[in-house]
Amino acid sequence: MLSFGERSRRWPGVLALALVLPLAGCATDADRPDAAPPSSGSSGTSSGTGGGTGTATTAPGTREQLRVDGDVRQYLLHRPASTPASATTDGPRPLVVAFHGRGADAAELRAKTRLEKAATARGMLVAFPEGLGHGWGAGTRATKQRPDPDLDVRFTEALIKHLVRTERADPERIYVAGFSNGGSMALRMAAERPALLAGAASVSGQLPTGDAAVEPTGPVPVMVVYGADDPVRPLAGLPTPPPDPEEPILPTRSARDTAAAFAQAGGAGEPVTREEKGYDRTVWRLAADAPSGDRRPDGTVQLLVVHDAGHTWPGSTVPPPEGFGPVGKAPNATDTILDFFADPGPGPDSDADPGPGR
Repeated sequence: MLSFGERSRRWPGVLALALVLPLAGCATDADRPDAAPPSSGSSGTSSGTGGGTGTATTAPGTREQLRVDGDVRQYLLHRPASTPASATTDGPRPLVVAFHGRGADAAELRAKTRLEKAATARGMLVAFPEGLGHGWGAGTRATKQRPDPDLDVRFTEALIKHLVRTERADPERIYVAGFSNGGSMALRMAAERPALLAGAASVSGQLPTGDAAVEPTGPVPVMVVYGADDPVRPLAGLPTPPPDPEEPILPTRSARDTAAAFAQAGGAGEPVTREEKGYDRTVWRLAADAPSGDRRPDGTVQLLVVHDAGHTWPGSTVPPPEGFGPVGKAPNATDTILDFFADPGPGPDSDADPGPGR
């Protein structure tokens, strides 16, 4: 098994993905971030597609800083509870990096998903990074607002490296997740850095096409959760999206084509689809002979299409902005995603059914 440092040198160069556009940040081997007191999280706006609803409530955990490429980037960090006795015996912990949607912020995503509560109960670290301008560089095309489309990829790499070094995050159990534009950012990381991640999940996010397209480059377990009635970013994608002068929204693949692209990169065969309570699940099994670097290719790519759901986080108790559609009642996206990270499905040689939590 390669070390984290050795594997980081093998990560491929930036590829492509966009849904809302690129942003800013770059990687340095920064020192431990400047200490910052717990904060109430920055305010989001209600004009974006990520569901920002104004000033967020006070966030638990700590607000941390990391200097990257000359910018001070912020993130909320949640650590699982530990006792003084366990502090010296606990091993490395899984890490989830969760990206908020466009027009929102870290505290808003925390409130909507309750991800930190579910993850810390499982002994997982959770980092909610703040996007510059309340958004993420999910695509590879340079824009006026985000002239360097690769900065957020490098920022995410720097954040992961920093948390492996300072918080004992397990480099073999690094996961990314996100909503809307943040979901597309998670997909970009999975597409361009598959050897870095043990899994990725996106809610209401798709891979972009056109001159900002992102192509998956290797096998990695991926879950795409999507509302069947999404009025903001339709299930079928936006091949020719309307103009948005403030932050152009780029063309995207459909949710199914997004999942299928990751399945193809993992050498998966034909998918199996079945109806479950409240949603349809399509599962591709990653192939045993897929080129996986130093990771096992076990696992699946899954698409969950949620019935009667819009551009929302299924299972959330936070009302979405007007025009985003209803919140799906099943499955609970937070628990389903974390279950998937813990066990992304049977290996390619298994005849076992993926199961409702896989």
